[in-house]
Amino acid sequence: MIVLQGTLERITFRNEENHYTIARIKTRETRESVVAVGPLPGVSEGETLRLTGQWVAHPKYGDQFKVESFEVTLPASVAGIRRYLGSGIIKGIGMTMAKRIVEHFQERSLEVIENEPQRLEEVPGIGKSKATLITSAWDKHHAVRRVMKFLQDNGVSIAHASAILKHYGTASLDILKNNPYAVSREVPEAGFEVADTIALQSGGKADDPERIKACLVFLLTKQESDGHVYGEKADLARRCIGLTSATDTAVDQALESLSADEEVVVEGEAVYLARFHTAETGIAARIKAMLSVPINPHDLSDEVITQEVLSRLAVQLSSEQIEVVQQVLAHRVVVITGGPGTGKTTLIRAVCAVFKRLRQTITLAAPTGRAARRLSQVTDKKASTLHRLLLCDPETGEFARNPMNPLDSDVVIVDEASMVDTLLMYHLILAVPVNSVLILVGDIFQLPSVGPGNVLADIIASDAVKTFALTRIFRQAEQSPIVRNAHCVRKGEMPCLENSSKELSEFYFIESDSLDRVVETILELCSNRIRKAFPHVDEIQVLTPMHKGETGTINLNQRLQQVINTNPGGIEARGFVFKTGDKVMHLKNNYQKDVFNGDIGIVHEVAKSEGRLSVDYDGRIVDYDLLELDELTLAYAVSVHKSQGSEYSAVVIAMTTQHYPLLQRNLLYTAMTRGRDLVIVVGSRRAVEISLNNNRIDDRLSGLAKRF
Repeated sequence: MIVLQGTLERITFRNEENHYTIARIKTRETRESVVAVGPLPGVSEGETLRLTGQWVAHPKYGDQFKVESFEVTLPASVAGIRRYLGSGIIKGIGMTMAKRIVEHFQERSLEVIENEPQRLEEVPGIGKSKATLITSAWDKHHAVRRVMKFLQDNGVSIAHASAILKHYGTASLDILKNNPYAVSREVPEAGFEVADTIALQSGGKADDPERIKACLVFLLTKQESDGHVYGEKADLARRCIGLTSATDTAVDQALESLSADEEVVVEGEAVYLARFHTAETGIAARIKAMLSVPINPHDLSDEVITQEVLSRLAVQLSSEQIEVVQQVLAHRVVVITGGPGTGKTTLIRAVCAVFKRLRQTITLAAPTGRAARRLSQVTDKKASTLHRLLLCDPETGEFARNPMNPLDSDVVIVDEASMVDTLLMYHLILAVPVNSVLILVGDIFQLPSVGPGNVLADIIASDAVKTFALTRIFRQAEQSPIVRNAHCVRKGEMPCLENSSKELSEFYFIESDSLDRVVETILELCSNRIRKAFPHVDEIQVLTPMHKGETGTINLNQRLQQVINTNPGGIEARGFVFKTGDKVMHLKNNYQKDVFNGDIGIVHEVAKSEGRLSVDYDGRIVDYDLLELDELTLAYAVSVHKSQGSEYSAVVIAMTTQHYPLLQRNLLYTAMTRGRDLVIVVGSRRAVEISLNNNRIDDRLSGLAKRF
């Protein structure tokens, strides 16, 4: 490791979420400025830093010093202390006040502020309130420094400090010293290993029951991130013993204690975090309660339904569709599932028309912003995201809609319901009145929700809810090779990868086992060949299973930007350069901006001198300042998971064996069904075969289906 010392001249960029910083440092040795990048929480311009790290070569910006650890070096001389305090770093202390403090305490000035702040009242002009203000400002500024030093002294990477500081703020150091295992419970980004290292370094005992309990909760949290609703007792015990060397008896006692404290719920061999047990049992109980309420009868005949839909939508329903509509009208909770071309959208529109005839109020919702907009477009009715519908507070994660404040609607229709995880479904189901109708629409063969559970599939598997599995592909859709091949994939059959016809098709497979060739083909397709048919940048979407590697989103986005957007200038954030005309994706729900995770827009304007840019989301311009750019990423290429709930004119799919860990049937199926007019798969036939043979759709640990 290389050690670099110098003065922080300027902070060019700082991400307040993870404290990633780009800064200029004037080195002590050469007095030259160098660029330092990495986590630098709590530092201010003018401070002296001691950086440990290594030099790296950025392809565009040249040599940079990548920071691995750092410490703030406080001045020791009277003159240095006077300059430091008078720089404005500590609020409440200006040049005049700094001079008075240093004249009184000399070289002990900083030591007094840190350890004996009550003595500040000895300084002329500083009363009790002013001393309290200075002490508070000092503590706030140096809390980060103290936490960083404590972590480094205990052998913990500063990369974990940001998550800890974000969660606990100025109380971080007290928590780390007095209750380190709280970190593994409450800050999963830091993890059990960080808390355990600190606890053991501080004299904690290896057989401390709190240590074993914290490990078990951490392992259950890891299960959650892998999509599971619970963990299996034997597996948890084995992994806990591996991390802590605890005995079987100690693990059993820890589980009993966690259960007694209602932190976990143990059902046989299944161990739940309490909130997931509440959610899973709550979903089943609420649906059963809804099913127990009789449905209001109606007198609409098949002929009336047919005429109503025909007059309102200009759609002639098939006999099968009429039967489904009649059955929907006769049930309190209904699931409609099916692949592309089987008429799900037509049924939603028909059901809306018929319920309107019955003078029933209808609420439409979907898990994501793009899915909600698409639902609104096809039904010509307002649709919202589930989080907005349920009035989710982004700060607390709590939902204002609940049994005490339910939705005011006779019928609630949720599209793309396969994307709804266990916790969100629980809050939805609580907010739907028991005498309303709930219709869940989705494709269970797509990827399951990002969050834990496999809710839609479990509800269907329970046999408690009336389910309509649409399998008939309508004649017009049957002519589409996209639809035909998607259904082949769904059944585990090899899609038709040959295209011998000279006529243009909607589906192509371009075979290549070379990663470089796959990338070059994708670049050529998106910048030239299919760009002629789909000229707008938002019409073409590249999908790939992974973020890393040559055919991952990171590399593809940078390469695609180079060939598609030749506009000059731009503004840098997180290693990306955002330019006017770039296709970007928003990465987290932002209720203040009314932009949500997965929303895609086009950079409208870049004002580099002002440190901001604006993005056009379907005609609505949204501004971002420099510190908000961590909410954006380039979106020429996105992961298949991020594409769920969206539809694009043309889709180009990268399928290579480099993606082996994620190659599965429902991923390929989800990717193919995102394309409306054109789907091109670029990659190896072997990768397609691996995906078809890997049908892991039911691998998640969930007990919902058995609770009805």
